[in-house]
Amino acid sequence: MRFYEDLTKLSENRQSQRAYYIPYDSLEKALKGDRRQSKFYNLLNGEWSFKFFEHDIDVPDEITDWDSIPVPSCWQMHGYEKHHYTNINYPYPVDPPYVPDENPCGVYQTTFTIDDMWAKRETFIVFEGVCSCVILYINGEYVGYSQGSHLQAEFDISKFVKEGENILTAKVLKWCVGSYLEDQDFLRMNGIFRDVYLLSREAGHIEDIDVSADCKNIYVSCSDFEIYDMDGKVADLDEPKLWTAETPYLYTVVVKGETEYIPVRVGMREIKISDKYELLINGTSVKLKGVNHHDTHAFKGYTMSDEDLRYDLERMKELNINTVRTAHYPPTSEFLNMCDEMGFYVIDETDLETHGFVCRNTLYNWDDTTCPEEWLHSQPEWEVAFVERAVRMVERDKNHPCIIMWSTGNESGHGPNHKKMVEWIRNRDESRLIHCEDASRHDVHGVSDVVSLMYIGTEAIQTDYINNEELKYPIFLCEFSHAMGNGPGDVHDYMEVMYQYPKFIGGCIWEWADHTVVEDGVPKYGGDFGERIHDVNFCCDGLVFYDRRFKAGSLNAKYSFQYFASEYKDGKLYVTNLYDFTNLDKYTFKLVLEADGKVAAETELKLSVEPHKTLEVEIPFDLNVAAEMGVYLTLYQYDNGYERGFVQHEIEAKSLTVAEGEPFTDITEDDKFIYADMGETSYTFSKLYGNFVSIKKNGREMLDAPVKLTAWRAPTDNDRRIKYNWGVFEDNLSGVNLNVLFNKMYSYKIVDNKIIVEGNIAGISRMPVMYHTTTYEFFTSGAVKVTVDGDFKENIKCSYYPRLGYEFTLAKDNDSFTYYGMGEMENYCDMHYHTKMGLYNSTAADEYVDYIMPQEHGNHTKTKKLTMGCGLEFVGVPEFEFNVSQYTSDELTYAKHIDEIKPNGKTNLRIDYKVSGIGSGSCGPALLPKYQLGKGKFNFSFYIK
Repeated sequence: MRFYEDLTKLSENRQSQRAYYIPYDSLEKALKGDRRQSKFYNLLNGEWSFKFFEHDIDVPDEITDWDSIPVPSCWQMHGYEKHHYTNINYPYPVDPPYVPDENPCGVYQTTFTIDDMWAKRETFIVFEGVCSCVILYINGEYVGYSQGSHLQAEFDISKFVKEGENILTAKVLKWCVGSYLEDQDFLRMNGIFRDVYLLSREAGHIEDIDVSADCKNIYVSCSDFEIYDMDGKVADLDEPKLWTAETPYLYTVVVKGETEYIPVRVGMREIKISDKYELLINGTSVKLKGVNHHDTHAFKGYTMSDEDLRYDLERMKELNINTVRTAHYPPTSEFLNMCDEMGFYVIDETDLETHGFVCRNTLYNWDDTTCPEEWLHSQPEWEVAFVERAVRMVERDKNHPCIIMWSTGNESGHGPNHKKMVEWIRNRDESRLIHCEDASRHDVHGVSDVVSLMYIGTEAIQTDYINNEELKYPIFLCEFSHAMGNGPGDVHDYMEVMYQYPKFIGGCIWEWADHTVVEDGVPKYGGDFGERIHDVNFCCDGLVFYDRRFKAGSLNAKYSFQYFASEYKDGKLYVTNLYDFTNLDKYTFKLVLEADGKVAAETELKLSVEPHKTLEVEIPFDLNVAAEMGVYLTLYQYDNGYERGFVQHEIEAKSLTVAEGEPFTDITEDDKFIYADMGETSYTFSKLYGNFVSIKKNGREMLDAPVKLTAWRAPTDNDRRIKYNWGVFEDNLSGVNLNVLFNKMYSYKIVDNKIIVEGNIAGISRMPVMYHTTTYEFFTSGAVKVTVDGDFKENIKCSYYPRLGYEFTLAKDNDSFTYYGMGEMENYCDMHYHTKMGLYNSTAADEYVDYIMPQEHGNHTKTKKLTMGCGLEFVGVPEFEFNVSQYTSDELTYAKHIDEIKPNGKTNLRIDYKVSGIGSGSCGPALLPKYQLGKGKFNFSFYIK
């Protein structure tokens, strides 16, 4: 056994974990809190000497030919080893405590200078994050060893340093025994990936500081301290200002040593559970609208600067997010400082996941009832390793007011070692809740303070948990609405349930940003790096893109999370404040009346509504305006000019009237075609295809290929399971094969001004899935009314279908269009809360969304009218869905990366009866039935003009 496989040697000479703080040399600097200005702080980040070895046993006693590498960084991002992505499977055999004999090692070296002032004091070094373990030498002498990749390691190097130049050498191993506890779902990387710094401490210095608070007092473990308010004045706590995510007021406790001033920012707040099982912050019921946050950067891997982290939090604020779960390890302390300052509730999760044990014997098995000894949580020799990770998290982060729950890790089963973790945390800190999803997964309740669930549907959460009177705990979704690719589409449904039940306190979307490595402009994922075992693009599951751009799913979540609701009823407008601590008078509201997409009236409002209260608002203008397509009243919320939310109300729905003229009966035919020539507009209908092969307006051909009735759409990531029922892929026995579709026309007949077609659609090798009677009615105005009476067969294995509608192929120069419908971004029947009914302009190129794996995108719902740039027009009876794209469905179906798709040189148009919703089925529950294109009869009509 090698020393790094020894469970009895998790560290050597590492300091006991203390609270995070930086000592300062003056009160003024301490109150400002810029650690770079402290004379007692020396950040060692920069370019270090580096040498990589494929095997740790190959590291020589002396290295003379160094490379260089930035610290902090991940060595895979600098050409040493390939990237590796795996979600569940360990990237090595499951044989704890042993790791592969071929264990790569990176050796780092740098120098630092100790001046005469520092030489008279004690010197400590802090590593904020090293994967998987670090062996430290100073001036050639062994100092110590530590593991725990995302946990802080501090060493006293006073007796190893000298005045003048000193040499720091660190050996970092790819794997160690602790790697078995770090099987998180992310790209596997290594190196010194967080800050490294020196601290100069006075002799006999304060080793730890414990600051806590409630709504009345602040409690400090040290005797010599002063408390300051946010203006830098000595605080008066007679009428304290309380901390919440909405009102993040911070006091600063400054602890005084002989020469040191140590600031600790503190928020006064209390966390309780009500008799209704609500989460109470300072006595007020709070809803958690959260997201899971990994440290991930497309060009830096795990390494994120303070600026990167702050930008993440700023973007979260823009999306109305108020909660962060630190999946699945503690973040940097500076990240928590930012959460304190900016206002976020945090579920702080320790660096522990053993997910790979579910498949250690093949297949996927949680061993729900047996707690087998093979699981690390049941092995006594692993108890110290488990508990240590909880201790190091809690002791480092205990002073942060943002933390409302301690989490014992993720997807690790549940056993005695977890219980020991919970027992230690509960004895150490009674002021916060304890979160343990694995206990809930195994129906073990009472160990933690909340019932925590993953990816449960909105119906099941109500029937099995919320309305289960035996569960006397708050219900929290630590992961829901899996945000992979185009999506998630079900956030709003969860919010409706959350506000319906006090017991449902909220949840965190999985997850914040796509994990990827961008090479030559192309985002890469599992399998692109030569891995022998991987999980493809399952790491591309962010609410935002890897570069933090918002997608439709991001904004759909934003408006589902927004902090006001409104209702229009009986001519009156009611506004409800969904903030927990903030009056709506802090914000500006605008009320806008639109008719056919044009503003008819608008006014600015100041609304004074206390949290959780509702106000009737007088509408200051007449809503009775003329319109052809619709009248809508929209209430917007603005925060210093930024749109924070809106609700649109339909005042009057209109069915657009089409000037049909008289029935056109002068329909002619020959052996192959049927013709309807109405002067400016003419149609040619194929007797073979049962559809139009030509539409001309003023002599100009509109079509570039025959019109087709189809049911396929390129699968989204959220369709990754259902797509095998929809289409033919590697498994050619499971699907109805709609991606290889045949249209069959049984018969046609001409009756007066109508062509009536009987037909079906069927996938290759399968019986027809849908029979239809389609009627084409011609009018002298040049309009054709298309009516499909269809019947999806009930005895087909597929539970629902991707879509149903017509595909039109137009010449490329017809790619611009105007529409009245839901816009301006893509939207679907379950993912549209970021869009409004209105009049919009776009192009096929503008509709493209660069999801990391190409997929269905660009849909628009509730469309009344669409006019293509060529003049071809479509009118709903009363509405339809549509999609305009540079790409065919086949291109988007089979491409794996964004550089593999090429525009087909056409404008590809869909006019759809219905497109099934997006959901979050990539990891979450099946799409809700109300959003499915299901079986049975349907009727669909629209006009072509």
